Amino acid sequence: MNTLKPIIAIVGRPNVGKSTLFNRLSLHKKAIVIDQPGATRDRNYTDSEWNDKFFTLIDTGGFEPVSMERMLIQMREQTNLAIEEADAIIFLLDGREGLTPSDVEIANILRKTRKPVFYAVNKIDGLKHEDLSYDFYRLGVERLYTISAQHGGIGVGDLMDDVVACLPLSDVIDEEDERIKIAVIGKPNVGKSSLINKILGYERTIVNPVPGTTRDAIDTPFEYNHRKYLLIDTAGIRRKSKVSLRLEQYTVIEAVKTLNRCNVALILIDATEGITEQDTKIAGLAYERGVICIIVLNKWDLLEKDDSTIGKHVRTIKDKLKYLDFAPIVSLSALTGQRIFRIFELIESTYDQYTTRVPTAELNNKVREFISIFPPPRYRNRPHNFSYVTQTSVKPPTFVFFVREPKGIHFSYRRYLANKIREELNFDQVPIRLIFRKKSGSKQG
Repeated sequence: MNTLKPIIAIVGRPNVGKSTLFNRLSLHKKAIVIDQPGATRDRNYTDSEWNDKFFTLIDTGGFEPVSMERMLIQMREQTNLAIEEADAIIFLLDGREGLTPSDVEIANILRKTRKPVFYAVNKIDGLKHEDLSYDFYRLGVERLYTISAQHGGIGVGDLMDDVVACLPLSDVIDEEDERIKIAVIGKPNVGKSSLINKILGYERTIVNPVPGTTRDAIDTPFEYNHRKYLLIDTAGIRRKSKVSLRLEQYTVIEAVKTLNRCNVALILIDATEGITEQDTKIAGLAYERGVICIIVLNKWDLLEKDDSTIGKHVRTIKDKLKYLDFAPIVSLSALTGQRIFRIFELIESTYDQYTTRVPTAELNNKVREFISIFPPPRYRNRPHNFSYVTQTSVKPPTFVFFVREPKGIHFSYRRYLANKIREELNFDQVPIRLIFRKKSGSKQG
C-alpha cells in the first residue's frame, strides 16, 4: 500500500519568513545518492514528518510572480489556493513589522474557510520580544503561536504539534490490483491530452490548443497486452514566473501530487522546441520522486529529419538531463499515432527492473567484486571498510550499505557503485537509491 499525504500550506505576505520555516521543516535525505551533480532545483514543496505523521508542505511564496504592482492580488490568489487545496494552513506574520493592512486582508479571506488555520507570529526570538506579538490579537483570533523560524526554531514545536494533530489520515492507495500507474507530465501544450486520447482510442480528455485546458488529474484504467494500467493526465506545469492565475497554481500542486502516486512518469517534450529549462525542472520533479522516467519527444512528425536528427536530440537531452542519463527516450507523434505503443514496450521493461529484488548473497558478492576492482579511498588515513549491503525496497530499488563512516564515502565513489549496480545487476533504465549507514559497533576513526 502507498499513501497520499495530507497537505499543509504556509501563507503570508513576502519576507515574513515562509521559506525559513519551510526549510526548517523539510526532510532532506542527505544519505541518498544523486547520480549526477546539478540535480538540485528550486523547491516550493517538500515531504515532511512531525510526530510520526507524514505530510507535504507547500511554500506558497514559491509560486509568487516577481511583479510588485500586483502583489496584493497575488497574495489573495495564494491564500485562495491554500484554502482550496490544503488540509491545514499556517498563516505566518512578521512580529518585527507588526500588523499590516495586507495581513488583515489575508486574515479576512481565511475566516471564510472551515479548514484549520494556525496564526504564527514569526521573528519572536525569545521572551524579550514576546510583547511584539500583542498587536496581532487585533485579528480577533483565539490563539497566536509566537515562533522564531530562524533562531533555533523557537516555538515551532508547539505550533507543529497542534497542526499535525488536526490533519486527516493519509489516503491509502490500493495497489492490490497491480496496475502500473502512469502519469503524463510536461509543460502546457506539449500534447499530453492528445497522447492519452490516442492511447485510449477515444476522446477521454479535452484537446485544446490553449495551454492549461486540463485542470485536474484524470484517471483512466485500461488494459494493454494483458497487463493492467492506470493512466493519469496531469495539468500542464507552468514556469513559476508565468504562474499568476489561482487555477494555474492549483495545477502545479496537482502535478506534484500525481507524481506521489504513480510508478511511471512520461515526460513529454515538444520536439519542435527542443528541451527547455522548464522541461528540465519538470523532469527533476519526477526524478526526485524516484519514479520510472521515460522521456517522450512528441510532435516528431513536424520535424524535418535526416539520419542524424534523433541522435542530435538524444545527445542534447542527455547533456541537459545528466541526472536522468539512464532514462529511455522515445520519439513519436501523438497526432498520427507514430510509435506511441513503443511506450508500452519501455514501460514493461523498466517496470520489471523497478520491481526487481536482488538476493542478499548475490548482491554482497557483486559489491565485494566492485570494491576489489576499485577500493574506496582511505578515510582519515585508514582503509574504509564496507561491512555488507542489502536491498531494502523496490519502486525504486534501494540499497543500504553499512560502512565504517558514511560521511567518508566521497560522492564520486557513491556514483561509481551506483553505476556498477546498474551495469551488472540490470538496473540500467530505472532510478536507484544508495544509502550509506554506519555499521553497528563502528567507532569514529
